[in-house]
Amino acid sequence: MVGHVRRADPLWLAVTVVLATLTFPLRTVRWRLILRDAGGQSFPWIPMWRATAIGFMANNLLPARVGELARAYIASRELPARFTTALASVGVERVFDGLVLLGLMALAIAAPSFPAHTDLGGVALSRIATGAAAAFGTTLVLALLVAHRPEPWLRALRALTNRLLPSRMADRVTHMAEGIVGGLAVLKHPARFGAVVAWSLALWLVNAAAFAACVRAFGLTVPVEGALLLQGVIAVGVAFPSSPSGAGVFEAATRVTLVAYGVDPERAVAYALTYHVTTFVPIVLLGLHSLSQIHLGLRELGRAKAAT
Repeated sequence: MVGHVRRADPLWLAVTVVLATLTFPLRTVRWRLILRDAGGQSFPWIPMWRATAIGFMANNLLPARVGELARAYIASRELPARFTTALASVGVERVFDGLVLLGLMALAIAAPSFPAHTDLGGVALSRIATGAAAAFGTTLVLALLVAHRPEPWLRALRALTNRLLPSRMADRVTHMAEGIVGGLAVLKHPARFGAVVAWSLALWLVNAAAFAACVRAFGLTVPVEGALLLQGVIAVGVAFPSSPSGAGVFEAATRVTLVAYGVDPERAVAYALTYHVTTFVPIVLLGLHSLSQIHLGLRELGRAKAAT
């Protein structure tokens, strides 16, 4: 396996790292469209970039995807934004990510080069993609309904919580729900909604280009559309809370996908480890730098859990 890594083209590996790192500024651009202040104005770039970098750094260093909480916590600390609103905006991001990723996966599955026998855990990949698309689509429809007419939903929640919980706790739950509704505001504005879709597509095409560049670095015989499938399978694998940076899950998902395209298993693992390690380092350094800029340490990110 070490031999495969040594033979990888350093220039294409450098391209891989640059493209993968570029996705984080793109995420910040998109997030500024989703998370706005009370007047609907966008927040400054720098605090949102720091929150993004710190959040993804935390995902790489801490377990259970605590980076999502950390990002919302830093945003609420550095900006006039409620924690629940910031966290809901991250949730909106994930719905867009899921739908765009599944759309790109569908293109790969429809391509003649797709290995029809591909499955995950004995379940056909096409069935997994269909089920995930239904789940994300349902979530988006529900979010649209709540965003456009929040009053009936909040009223129903208020009645339910007042019936089941002490009044103080019921008020707190309702307050949190109002913050979540604020994070869904982008869904009410067609122009911003379209811009979020466009930036989501740009983000994941750049990310797929990073996987394709790494394919070139290792000289693998994987078609370009294979990168669309690869990033989708990895995203499904690491979507649930697991080890820091999805270690192990990332490599397993990469191995399954590349082997399906006829890549030798050992070479596939070498590819996975190289991609994971080389793209891991820049965002960790950027996140640690951002953390130092706001005079926080890694331990203090534990407050993100308390903020929930």
